[in-house]
Amino acid sequence: MTYDLIVIGSGPAGQKGAIAAAKLGKRVAIVERHSKAIGGVCLHTGTIPSKTMREAILHLTGFRQREVYGEQYHHKRHITMDDLRRKLVQVTHGEHRVIEDQFARNGIDVFAGTARFVSPHEVEVVGPNTTRRLNGRNVLIASGTRPARPDHIPFDGRKVFDSDEVLKLDQIPRSMIVVGGGVIGIEYAIMFATLGVRVTVVEGRDRLLPFCDQEIVDSLKYHCRTLEMSFRLGEQVTDIRHTERGSVVVELESRKRVIADTVLFSVGRQGDTEELNVSAAGLQADARGRLTCSPDHQTDVPHIYAVGDVVGFPALASTSMEQGRRAVCHAFGLPFQPCQQIPYGLFTIPEISMVGKTEEELTAECAPYEVGVANFNEIARGQIIGDHVGMLKLLFHRETRQVLGVHCIGETATEIIHIGQAVMSFGGTIDYFCNTVFNYPTMAECYKVAAFDGRNRSCIDEPAFAAKPQAPPSIEDNIEVLVGELAQQVREAAGAEPYLVV
Repeated sequence: MTYDLIVIGSGPAGQKGAIAAAKLGKRVAIVERHSKAIGGVCLHTGTIPSKTMREAILHLTGFRQREVYGEQYHHKRHITMDDLRRKLVQVTHGEHRVIEDQFARNGIDVFAGTARFVSPHEVEVVGPNTTRRLNGRNVLIASGTRPARPDHIPFDGRKVFDSDEVLKLDQIPRSMIVVGGGVIGIEYAIMFATLGVRVTVVEGRDRLLPFCDQEIVDSLKYHCRTLEMSFRLGEQVTDIRHTERGSVVVELESRKRVIADTVLFSVGRQGDTEELNVSAAGLQADARGRLTCSPDHQTDVPHIYAVGDVVGFPALASTSMEQGRRAVCHAFGLPFQPCQQIPYGLFTIPEISMVGKTEEELTAECAPYEVGVANFNEIARGQIIGDHVGMLKLLFHRETRQVLGVHCIGETATEIIHIGQAVMSFGGTIDYFCNTVFNYPTMAECYKVAAFDGRNRSCIDEPAFAAKPQAPPSIEDNIEVLVGELAQQVREAAGAEPYLVV
């Protein structure tokens, strides 16, 4: 069975790569471990479940309504894990059907089973009942990642668990320790804190989310503390053990001890390449199971490409889709114009989103930048929805006014960031936001407020900073210039020493 492209993994990167190749008239096969797992980690244990759970928590706790109506709003008193799972089943089934329909409409053959390289062009698929061998002119590895599970951590799925096991919990715990302050750890930590769980975050680095703007992270930490969350930053975990009373103890390198009912271990992810036998294809994964590739996602073996989380940062569903399309275009000799401004979205409570440079990066580059800020509590729409902690920051070049970065925290942050992304993609300036008209009242109006705030801060319209007009020369000035020019001409003609002309 020969194909133009064999795709290993049906997550966002594999899906979009397979469909892009099928649209080009290529014969495509996609391999997924289980027939019911089409959609990969993104659909079943990662992005979609966590975001669906987040939305269910906001709805059931009345978080948004509470900000508008105060304690007069009556939310559900006793929330269970079954309540959180109920919406997830509906969303997962709906997305699963959409993906299956897309594969069927584009004539993509789907094989259920574990993929394993036999040679650089041959992939063996071991299914529940049969074993097939596929031959591919090109291969796209989009196998994704799984949570890292160190041997010394006593995982049991109930008291000590990883992010894939969160939704399998029997009940919502009273307290939780989240080991790991990365994106996944922080998202789940705030979700459970919103449910009333006492949460402690232990992070080995000195700051949370170092790739984000520091002011935005500080704002998030302030909100976390209003939920009674605690942080232990710059601390390494040396041991996790169960107690006779049913609680869990986390020992820290500084000899501190943290005790809670449960522990969510969320320190890193491992590339899912163990069973692929990549050495038979001439490839080698690193210690974390990841594959290296070129900017076009071509590995050391020219016809084999790697995309998505298995190649590492940024490991976002949105960028993985882009990588899948880019790899296919390169494999079949088509031009591809990559997106230069990649947005990042963190579905914490409240949301965080960013595109472009941070203040720390611009400072390191010694770039002359200025900042414009819009606080949500000064936006009419922000008052309506009850968001009093959100803010939007515009970073722009002080001289050219070009937008260099946009950072946002608050309700709909992951949506409105795309306005700034579009303007940055075309090299736009803050003048666009000052001169355009936004619907009112909307959150998009933040851009206008932030742009005017930036103009006021940089004083670009102030007369004191404008070039002073030159006064026209007087008659005396003109005579002095003419006399000076005449004297120079006389000296040059006579070759004499300079003399005073009266």
